Amino acid sequence: MRKLAIIGASYLQEPLIEKAKENGIETHVFAWAADDVGEKSADYFYPISIIEKDEILNKCREIGIDGICSIASDLAVVTVNYVAEKLGLTGNTIVSTEKSTNKHNMRLAFEKEGDPSPRSILVRTIKDVKDKEIVYPVIVKPLDRSGSRGIFKIYGREGLAEAIEGAEEQGFIKEALIEEYVEGKEYSIECISYKGEHHFLALTEKYTTGAPHFIETGHIEPAKLDDEMRVKVKKVIFHALDSLEITYGASHSEIKIDKDGNIKIIEIGARMGGDFIGSTLVHHSTGIDFVKAVIDIALGNAPDLTPDIEPSPIGVHFIFGKEDVAVLERLKAEHAEYLLESEVSDEIGGEVTDSSTRFGYYIIKAPTIKEVQRYMPAHEEYDEEG
Repeated sequence: MRKLAIIGASYLQEPLIEKAKENGIETHVFAWAADDVGEKSADYFYPISIIEKDEILNKCREIGIDGICSIASDLAVVTVNYVAEKLGLTGNTIVSTEKSTNKHNMRLAFEKEGDPSPRSILVRTIKDVKDKEIVYPVIVKPLDRSGSRGIFKIYGREGLAEAIEGAEEQGFIKEALIEEYVEGKEYSIECISYKGEHHFLALTEKYTTGAPHFIETGHIEPAKLDDEMRVKVKKVIFHALDSLEITYGASHSEIKIDKDGNIKIIEIGARMGGDFIGSTLVHHSTGIDFVKAVIDIALGNAPDLTPDIEPSPIGVHFIFGKEDVAVLERLKAEHAEYLLESEVSDEIGGEVTDSSTRFGYYIIKAPTIKEVQRYMPAHEEYDEEG
């Protein structure tokens, strides 16, 4: 039986664990013991923190794993590629990992290769910008986090020091980026790469709270974008993946497109998108099993990108308050058959500060994109259309 090491045991990794087991693969899961779902569902669980690269390497060598992977976690990517390189397994290089998991290194790579991305400044304290000319508004963010953690939009010098401190508190590397604020609609792109050849899978339209923290309120696939712009997006992203030297596995790219059709790359992770994008939305909107493709590549095989289900429009709506629950109840009353899955907290109240503090979600799968939109969060374009 083939043996797959999986880095992380939270709900984010559960689709990966279940898909591997479904395909007759023995799962060996590594994470700090926290009573997470993956600790129980894995064939074998090892209470080792995902940042303990050498300890995990030694255990994987002892087990004799055939592959190693993770989904939806930038932090896990570091360990995945470290172990893969040491054991001669499929993965991206350490050089590539340093570019894709550190936003400053990413910006430098994009600048060097001519990829369109916001201008940025690396800072440790407010003193680092003493002699810098800054055009406001700006975004302040940690170097190494995802899930909308530690992101601030700042309109002037006042509040900048607090934003830098707040961003650094959320990061593992105690530095922050001050970035040019980019106007435009937000999208994300899911791709998978094998031996340096990139395959475009899905384009997702993002719904967010907007300033100051830009927390995702929902996602919808397929995004409403014309064919000409899709071709342009694909060209930009494939070039950027080459700039980051991503040659194997999933990638999740976040972009903004302004009213004139200009594209700016916000960031790229060498892993599939979280928030059910990679694990659920891509499969249902394209028919392609993204999770299985990640496993195929980790085990050294070309990914099977043949659709295995009929594609359908799909969206995920996150719970921020009682008004979102009311939309869920309306969905159940009007079209219960559209509800693919849901999870809602028993207690809803208080401020949502990042993706991890939302109160649940529900996933809508309908015959048309317009039907999905009816049950999505408030959104500027769709609001205008009624």
